[in-house]
Amino acid sequence: MSEPASTPEISVALCTHNGAAYIEEQLLSILEQQPAPTQLVVSDDASRDDTIDRVRAVAARYPSVQLTVFENTPPLGVTKNFEQAIRACTGDLIALSDQDDVWHPGRLALFAAQFAAQPTVSLIHSDARLVDGAGAPLGHTLSGALGVGAGEVASIHAGDAFSVMLRRNLVTGACTVFRRSLVEFAAPFPPSWVHDEWLGVIAAAVASTDFVEQPTIDYRQHGSNQIGATKLSLAGKFGRMMEPRRDRNARLEKNMTVLVDRLQRLGARVSDEKVNRALAKLEHERMRNALPEARFRRIPTVTRAFAAGHYGRYSRGPLDAVRDVLQPVD
Repeated sequence: MSEPASTPEISVALCTHNGAAYIEEQLLSILEQQPAPTQLVVSDDASRDDTIDRVRAVAARYPSVQLTVFENTPPLGVTKNFEQAIRACTGDLIALSDQDDVWHPGRLALFAAQFAAQPTVSLIHSDARLVDGAGAPLGHTLSGALGVGAGEVASIHAGDAFSVMLRRNLVTGACTVFRRSLVEFAAPFPPSWVHDEWLGVIAAAVASTDFVEQPTIDYRQHGSNQIGATKLSLAGKFGRMMEPRRDRNARLEKNMTVLVDRLQRLGARVSDEKVNRALAKLEHERMRNALPEARFRRIPTVTRAFAAGHYGRYSRGPLDAVRDVLQPVD
């Protein structure tokens, strides 16, 4: 008879900035988990309120959870703030947390079981229930707001999250838990990338990821969110499509240049097939960034790329093809 698997040690990396309004509710939902986390790392980015005093007061009621606090002055910014917190985590698993959400009971137990059942999976993220500032449900989920398709979910479950991540990011940090071993490949985090998107694509490149389709947190949407999710109307989607393209396309090309460099540096840890797909994605983003200012002159290039399947493999298909023709430059 085999012995039962031991419970993994779980660290929580939580970043704050003027988060006093919701931090106590967030912390209680974390510290009341069964099993409880073994470590809580809080990295505060120059809060001007009493966020850290509230953190210490709540954490003092849970002495079995090791508390580490960083107070950053000047602020590091979102990505580097999370990297600092993550690097200080010592648990087998690391759960990311924002300062204003609520974890559902049993969340850590669910993720621990998922990792135990899938030893080759490096990162798992879940859906979330969207709520307003008072915690009232908004009537839809994060995956609904993002328009996540059944095909994307099926690809992730089948072990091909990398193809999904080459088209767009579906990993939201507040919904994410990953193995500490991933940090070896992801750090240092490039400043041009958001931390959760970077962790997701590196995990998909060096191992695999999975997606829990049930919501495991209440994801609060309010005016002070640094990174949130909004379900856009048709008019909102069209408005986003018509935003200036120059900065966006330059950023997409830069991010892919950084990713290809990292994957190549990781050597045998990343398959040649994935490196080649990333290189093809980089070429696609270079093409998009180099499109001429005159809209009518973009049409032949975009049409050829669409016919070759590049928009389907490396961006959001017809949506991005139309965007690339219609978007103003500035």
